[in-house]
Amino acid sequence: MKPLVLVRSGGDIASGVIYRLKRAGYPVIVNEIAIPTMIRREVSYGNAVHRGEMILERFVARHVSMIEAKNLINTDVIPVVTDAYLDVLQAFKPDVVVDGILAKVNKGTQAYDADLVIGLGPGFTAGVDVDVVIETMRGHRLGRCIYDGSAQPNTGIPGNVGGYTHERVIHSPAEGLFSAKRHIGDSVQANEVIGYVEDIPVRAKITGILRGILKNGLMVTEGFKLADVDARCEEFHCYSISDKSLAVGGGAMEAITAWEYQVEKDKQFC
Repeated sequence: MKPLVLVRSGGDIASGVIYRLKRAGYPVIVNEIAIPTMIRREVSYGNAVHRGEMILERFVARHVSMIEAKNLINTDVIPVVTDAYLDVLQAFKPDVVVDGILAKVNKGTQAYDADLVIGLGPGFTAGVDVDVVIETMRGHRLGRCIYDGSAQPNTGIPGNVGGYTHERVIHSPAEGLFSAKRHIGDSVQANEVIGYVEDIPVRAKITGILRGILKNGLMVTEGFKLADVDARCEEFHCYSISDKSLAVGGGAMEAITAWEYQVEKDKQFC
């Protein structure tokens, strides 16, 4: 039987990990927060918290209680729970934990949480608070497994997509209630209003397709990420797991299968 994997977060990058593992037959449970704030909601299994169910590339994710989750683990349905991380750990005792929160700092994951603990991106140190770190920065090292040290530090500059970096990402101009006026998949023009924070308009900086936007009706702080505009204007990109997410998912898969191989190898010498 394959090891049980607990993935912290159901955001777009973590969803690449979830998808890769489910396709390979691993039982996976997702631990999300009570009010997820991902903007690429159409490619995030964690969006099941808002919708009840989220269908993405072959699989259905369902927001359930921990009791219900235990009955779904060995099915094709991906259980998403919003209980506290430590409670989920205690209830399921996963063999593997993948921290995919991408907070750039460790939000409480420890190397002793499971037999194998993996951290995605900066904020973790392999051999200290996790066993393996997966590189999440676009470029030559994307998706690589790091067994000693950390991922490349956060630059604060979004990755280049369609020739744009910081221009494609839209942040909140103030604190307040966000009201979305456009939807994922909509074409937008530079300077077009896509929503409001209270009564302050939020405008697109470039012309393109709205690849992600925060769920309508959530409270935000100043500087909070609200939306992502893709100048390539490929509607398919809005609803399919990205190359980056799949690369990171491949790195997590490598780390897990390498660990499984080592465990079996060690048994032969016992």
